[in-house]
Amino acid sequence: MITKNIKKYLDYLRARDLAENTIISYQKELKDFCEFLDNALGEKSCVQTVSKNILKAYFGKAMAQNLSNRSMAHKMVVVKEFFAYLFKEKIVTQNITAGMKLPKFSPHLPVFLDKKQMETLLRIPGDKDKFALRNKAILELMYSCGLRISEVAACKMEQIDFKKGLIDLIGKGNKQRIVPIGKPARDAILQYWHIRSSFAPKDPQILFVSKSGLPLDADQLRQIISRYLDLVADTKGCTPHSIRHSFATHLLDAGADLKAVQEMLGHSSLSTTEIYTHVSLSKLKESYKKNHPRDKMKK
Repeated sequence: MITKNIKKYLDYLRARDLAENTIISYQKELKDFCEFLDNALGEKSCVQTVSKNILKAYFGKAMAQNLSNRSMAHKMVVVKEFFAYLFKEKIVTQNITAGMKLPKFSPHLPVFLDKKQMETLLRIPGDKDKFALRNKAILELMYSCGLRISEVAACKMEQIDFKKGLIDLIGKGNKQRIVPIGKPARDAILQYWHIRSSFAPKDPQILFVSKSGLPLDADQLRQIISRYLDLVADTKGCTPHSIRHSFATHLLDAGADLKAVQEMLGHSSLSTTEIYTHVSLSKLKESYKKNHPRDKMKK
C-alpha cells in the first residue's frame, strides 16, 4: 500500500516538472522510509498507521548513523513533503509532520572558477575541428547565460535573438525567462552553426548534437565539459554546474543587482541567489586578510 502511495507521489512530482535527479533522490529516501515501516509495523504497514512516535524512531535511527545535519534535514524534508501531499490528497486525515523542525546547517558555498580560470577554460577548445567549435559554443553559452546542463541540452537555435542579444529559456518548473547573451557566445554559436550540418543532425532545431547527429543529452554534455574543467580547476568539487556558479559570482563581484541575477538564473526565491553574496563576501575577506596592511601586521 505504501509503495503505491510513493509511486503516485513520485508521479505527482514529475507532473510538476521537478528535475529527475531530485525525483531519484526522493525515491531513494522514501524507499528507506518504506523499508523501515515494513520492519516496524509488519502487516499493519500503511501511511494511515504511521504515528509521530514511529517518525521519531525512524529519524532516531538515522541520527545514530552520524549523518550530517544537512543529510538529516534532507531526509526529514522528503518525509514532510510526502505527508503534506498525502494530507492534501485526503489519503491521511492529519499531517503528522506539520510543525516538525529541521536541524540547522551552514549552506555549502558554491564552487566556482575565478575569472582567469574561466578565460583559460573558454580558450581551450580552440577551432581546430568541428568538435572544437561545438564545444567552445557550449562553454561560451553556459558562461554567458548561466545555463543549467538540461537547458543547454534542450536549447534550440530559434530561442536565440542574435540582433537583440537575448535567449528565451524554459527552465525548472517550466518557467520561462529571457537572459542576455553576450557577443562572444553569439559569435561562437554562429561559427558552430555554419558547420553543424557536417554532423548530419537528426533534429533540425536542437542546437548541440553528437558525432552521430543525435542531440547531446545531459550526461554527454557533462562528460564533454568535465574534460575541459579537469584541465583548469584546482578546486575540489568543481563540476559543469560550477560554470553557472561562476556566472552568478562574477556578475555580483562586478556590482550586478542581486534581483537581476536571480531573474537571470531563474531562481524562485531570492534567498537561493543570496548564497552567491556569501561567496563574494568570503572572497572579499580573504583578499582583505592577504592585502590590508593592518591585518598583515598581526601575522
